[in-house]
Amino acid sequence: MNKPAPPRKRAGVKPAAGPKPKPRKAQKPPEKAPVGSFRRRLLMIGLEALGLSITAVSAIMILLGYSANRFSGTRFFTSLLPFAIGVLGLIIAAAVLLIGWWKLRKWLQDRSAVMAPVLAVSFALVVGWFVMQNHFAQAFGHFRMLVGGKQEAGRVTLAHQVYAAYRRYDPAQLLKMVNRAEAYNPAIAEAAKAFGIDPNLLQGVAATESSFLPRDSLDGGRGLFQITSPPKAVMEQVGKQLAVSKPSPLNPRHNAFIAAATIKYYLAQMHGDLFLGLLAYNIGPANGGLRFIMQQYGATDFVTIQPYLQQLPRDYPIRVLSHALAFRLWQTEGKLPVYEEGDNAMRIQRIGIPGLQAEL
Repeated sequence: MNKPAPPRKRAGVKPAAGPKPKPRKAQKPPEKAPVGSFRRRLLMIGLEALGLSITAVSAIMILLGYSANRFSGTRFFTSLLPFAIGVLGLIIAAAVLLIGWWKLRKWLQDRSAVMAPVLAVSFALVVGWFVMQNHFAQAFGHFRMLVGGKQEAGRVTLAHQVYAAYRRYDPAQLLKMVNRAEAYNPAIAEAAKAFGIDPNLLQGVAATESSFLPRDSLDGGRGLFQITSPPKAVMEQVGKQLAVSKPSPLNPRHNAFIAAATIKYYLAQMHGDLFLGLLAYNIGPANGGLRFIMQQYGATDFVTIQPYLQQLPRDYPIRVLSHALAFRLWQTEGKLPVYEEGDNAMRIQRIGIPGLQAEL
């Protein structure tokens, strides 16, 4: 049986072809923002946030400080309620200002990307200028009193006792003591650094103990800091610091190291209370030391020890801190300003008492 022959292709005739697909254009990858541009935006946002934060925190401290002073007291309708209403008003005002800044920020960014950060930093600089003025020290002091409670009340009470003691000193006598201290300042600075003690505080202790005239006293005190019976642990620490087996109180450098280590020891024992730490340093281990005496009285801190200070050398910490204040003023001002002249009182309070000034 014959198979049917396949159809013949016509010469020169091409099969019909459909429309040719258009070649696709190569898609460009999404453009990435330049790294420099991203960093610049991040810097602008950071500056804006920093400026606004500094302004807001400082404003809160100032407003609450002045409010706390104005409405201080325990009466509900004349003190507590007005202060609470004031805090509520502060929260509402902060929310309104935040919304206003957000709208202003959009308007500023339409004109320039740097206007919002520049304005925020400008606010912070204005606040920084105000912080440098003496009036801020008052507001900040009231704010610390508001937050610090009993602890801050004790600090303020002690500070004003120290300022009163400084006022009573003869500037000429203080200047003589400052000059006598020059020979011992390197050893004192070294000892203070070794044990983390404020060097001006250490100078104040030396001024109170020996007036920078090292000698042996009738009660057994020796040298610049009138060392008597330092704790055994203190002598071991000093020996390690000085790389000697037995530190000598007759050596002014050793004497300063022993004093610094002893002060640190008693400050730790009194949980950082500067008044009690200095009082413990002065009492020493006699009668079991200050800690044992406080246990007998049932006292726990600066406030509760006050009724019993008639039996204790309460003036010792005051004298130490007032001398320390004199050394701090000489270091920062190059002179010993008279407390009651001009605005010296405010400036001295802003400089602060070594070991007692406001902690930032």
